Amino acid sequence: MDFMVALPTIVRAMAMGAVPILLAALGEVFSERAGMVNIGLEGIMAVGAFVAFAVGKVTGNLWLGLLVGMAAGVLINMIYAFCTVTLCSDQVVTSMAVNILAPAIALFGYNLFVGSNPENATGAQMPNIAIPGLCDLPVIGNGMFNQSLLAYIAFLLVPVVAFFFKRCRAGLSFRSVGEKPQAAETLGINVIRTKYVACILCGALAAAGGAFLTICYTPIYTNGIVAGRGFIALATVIFGRWSAVGVMLASLLFGFFDGVNVALQAQFQSAPVMFFKMIPYIFTIVALVFFGSKHAGPKANGQPYNREIR
Repeated sequence: MDFMVALPTIVRAMAMGAVPILLAALGEVFSERAGMVNIGLEGIMAVGAFVAFAVGKVTGNLWLGLLVGMAAGVLINMIYAFCTVTLCSDQVVTSMAVNILAPAIALFGYNLFVGSNPENATGAQMPNIAIPGLCDLPVIGNGMFNQSLLAYIAFLLVPVVAFFFKRCRAGLSFRSVGEKPQAAETLGINVIRTKYVACILCGALAAAGGAFLTICYTPIYTNGIVAGRGFIALATVIFGRWSAVGVMLASLLFGFFDGVNVALQAQFQSAPVMFFKMIPYIFTIVALVFFGSKHAGPKANGQPYNREIR
């Protein structure tokens, strides 16, 4: 493969592939900064993908589809929030249950929506917006600066989230809840409310990542369309050290390997497709082995909080 010839294709696939991972990972940053480990991103993304697709198809308004999809993601994540925050159940077990339940709901809804009408199987896509001047840059211009508005919003969220956690009082409250919730409570911070807000933001952003797949990436919904991106987003949070900028860079890196996968498929069409599709997931495992750390995240991550226990 001539790398320089394939580079524009890789850059475009990188930018497109990074967006759903970035949105879901930013949602997980909010969740884990409040001490909530949510590995149910895969299921939330599946629901967001289907609902955005279906509502966009019925109404003809993709932005309405996105908003309703985000609301559906929040609703699904409230199951996780109620069980883990109010009932103090195990966060990993509960979020795995969400990963089983949510894709099944999405598939059931899709089967009802399409039914015997194959015309409902294809929706619409958001148009790309080329940024004048930047889109004409060699190699990276068309790939990075000719994207949908949702993609631009995803990357613009990065400095907003970074500023929130570093400079805003509410962001510092999030971080204190994730580090020492008992101490945060003594300072007047409502730990329970903070955790619920974190779950709302996580559900909305993860669902937006799923919605991107069906209203920007491709105009269809299929079972398994999320294809492990929720788990890659989890790895991205660890790899990015629970920071918005780190998560963005990690998402772009994972997107780059997804772009390499696309370029190799185009170059070696006779080779098994699944062989190349393994590349991003292999890199995910390697990244977790070499960069994962049990001590880098918030100290109270994954621990149930009970006001009565000190």
